[in-house]
Amino acid sequence: MPKSPPTPPSSLPQQLDRASRPETRGIDLVPHAERHGRARDLFTVWAAPNISVLNFTIGATLTLVLGLEIWQALLVIVAAQLLWVLPGVVAISGPAAGTSGSVVQRAIYGIRGNKAVIAIYGWFISGVFLALNWVASSFMGAELLMRWGFPDHLAALILVSIAVSACTVLIAVFGHGLILRSYTWVTIGLLLVFVIVTACILPRVDFGYAQPEPLTGLALWSSITIGFAILASTPLSYSNSADLARYLPATTSPKRIIAATALGGALPSAVFVSVGALLGTTVSPDGASEGIEYVLFELLPGWLGPVFVLGVIVNTVALNGMTTYTASMAFQSIGVPIRRIPSAILIGALGTGLTIVLVLSTTLLGAVNLMLQFLIVISAPTMAVYVADIVLRQGRYDGLMLFDERPGGPFWYRGGFGMPGLLAVVSGGTAAALCISTDVWTGPIAVALGYLDLSVPAGMLVSAALYWVFAGRSIKRGANA
Repeated sequence: MPKSPPTPPSSLPQQLDRASRPETRGIDLVPHAERHGRARDLFTVWAAPNISVLNFTIGATLTLVLGLEIWQALLVIVAAQLLWVLPGVVAISGPAAGTSGSVVQRAIYGIRGNKAVIAIYGWFISGVFLALNWVASSFMGAELLMRWGFPDHLAALILVSIAVSACTVLIAVFGHGLILRSYTWVTIGLLLVFVIVTACILPRVDFGYAQPEPLTGLALWSSITIGFAILASTPLSYSNSADLARYLPATTSPKRIIAATALGGALPSAVFVSVGALLGTTVSPDGASEGIEYVLFELLPGWLGPVFVLGVIVNTVALNGMTTYTASMAFQSIGVPIRRIPSAILIGALGTGLTIVLVLSTTLLGAVNLMLQFLIVISAPTMAVYVADIVLRQGRYDGLMLFDERPGGPFWYRGGFGMPGLLAVVSGGTAAALCISTDVWTGPIAVALGYLDLSVPAGMLVSAALYWVFAGRSIKRGANA
């Protein structure tokens, strides 16, 4: 028997979006009567998680590991931050549809096809991203405990990982209301701490620094493209931006949503990645092998070390709280009968397990760079297709239709699969994999080009072009509006 149409939003029970109580709403539509907030509120929502020690680490990679000069690193940083406009564009689909981005993408991949995409990207990749950020807190927190006399480094790593993950899941359980209302203060506090840390780093920087063996020719372009791929992976990973914007009134200006989201992510990222690039000029190759977290401690006065670690942990909880919150709705969107809060706990457990594996087997610098590059294979094509769909539909989505899962429904397509979307992301992911250049895997195209990493443009251009060609005509005719 075919499923009944979804319940209209007006008949859903009222679920107030408060900071003081767990959010029970999952992927269901947000009624117009419960819409609230302003586009500018999104600025601090995105700024708080991007005032991050990972930015120091990524920035240090550009000068310390990839061998770029300071001015070259700064150009790469600025270029990569331009990609933050893409999460901004994705965010406008949240208020338009009134539901999670994992549901909006049914318009792209079909009812059944979307389940496969979200299962891989919206849930598993979220667990990877959780681990990446928890790794930073684990290394920093464990180092602080050891300096305070904790006897076992391994136990310290595991202890900090579990404690930080528990706080993160708590944020995700309380959900949107707590995130929206607390992140302004989190942003202010983190900004203060990181500005003080920056003030301690800058006097140690030689602004006239030059690499002992300056890169030229193909070697230079290889480092530039690899650095760009590492930096680009952060904004390209945030196709969950619609989830944080979905409570805004449907009449909210799309331009303001784009601006608040993009600037909130790009500005702190640009500043603190640049500080990280300068930090890299103060570190010897031996320091890099020991870990960037140890170098940071040596540069800070004794009283600031614990404050900085607290800031790192707060930032990690802020960022991963958002990721866990949005990932908790992924299970629901693919049809798994689980409520949002147990789903948040489950994704937290996955991230915790992966974090422990990473902290026991690698350095902070190595884990961050490798994982961010590999995320490109999935994040670049999925982001490109999502943005292309929004542009083709001019940001218009009918939330009620998105919940019509019956065969023959508006997004059932052929057998429940939106083949243009699926073909586009698979082709884009393949193109990215062929063009990626890492220590573990280098694609044949990257090898042929002298180890240039063109995974970002290849993955995005192939995906967007294929989707535009194969889906554009039917969307423009309004067949699936």
